[in-house]
Amino acid sequence: MNLKNKEASDYKFLQEMYDDGYFPNFLVDKGKDILVRLCQKIEEEQPNSLEELYKLTHQSTEEFNELQEEFEENESEIETAARDCIGVDFSNLTTIYGFDADIEELIATRDW
Repeated sequence: MNLKNKEASDYKFLQEMYDDGYFPNFLVDKGKDILVRLCQKIEEEQPNSLEELYKLTHQSTEEFNELQEEFEENESEIETAARDCIGVDFSNLTTIYGFDADIEELIATRDW
């Protein structure tokens, strides 16, 4: 993981999901990759407004939407605990990059 922001680089992505055996680690790894790519996009594109940030987070949320089917195929799902974990990570990561964003708006395009 090559993130310039040390706090983001040290962040424990989706830790609650890793700690819960209900969620297959290989799928949680894919979710972590989505969040790392989001951080990389924030660092590369340096959004100047919440609107620009939300465009990036909505793209990442769409990636989680696509991942949902794989969870179901592996007798798991993006349910309440996962939704909370993912949403909090979106919020924490955007805060690390200096944004005071609405958690619901960050993941507004979710279907999980």
